[in-house]
Amino acid sequence: MTADMKPSGRILIVDDDQDAREILERLLTGEGYECLLADGGQSCLEILRREPIDVILLDVMMPVMDGFQVCDELRADAKLRTIPVILLTARDDMPTRAQGMQRGVSEYLTKPINKRELFMRVKSQLHTRELDRQLERTAASIGKE
Repeated sequence: MTADMKPSGRILIVDDDQDAREILERLLTGEGYECLLADGGQSCLEILRREPIDVILLDVMMPVMDGFQVCDELRADAKLRTIPVILLTARDDMPTRAQGMQRGVSEYLTKPINKRELFMRVKSQLHTRELDRQLERTAASIGKE
């Protein structure tokens, strides 16, 4: 990527706090990312089933369906399980981190979010996602031979 190219990727921001969603959206669209917003777990899953998403920013503490329950749903769905999830939470304790990792979370960010760390982690997960896609294409083409 040259210095004048902006990053790209579709990011789903899932948080029941409208202000938090809008702040993250502003930060990420300012960096060149396309953002979709969901106000909870159910709307997150609905969007994921109809829209291609590269990375999910997922709040843990939400009513009705919390972030951990969303992770369980994602990992149970063959079409969604490989989407990287960056878990967002105000809780910085080891049991919360462990619970996220057990559910296949890729990254963990503590609120308030440091924007440099956010950008770094999103970029890293997008890069990993692209490498996974390349590997899948290579495996598919080898399988055809």
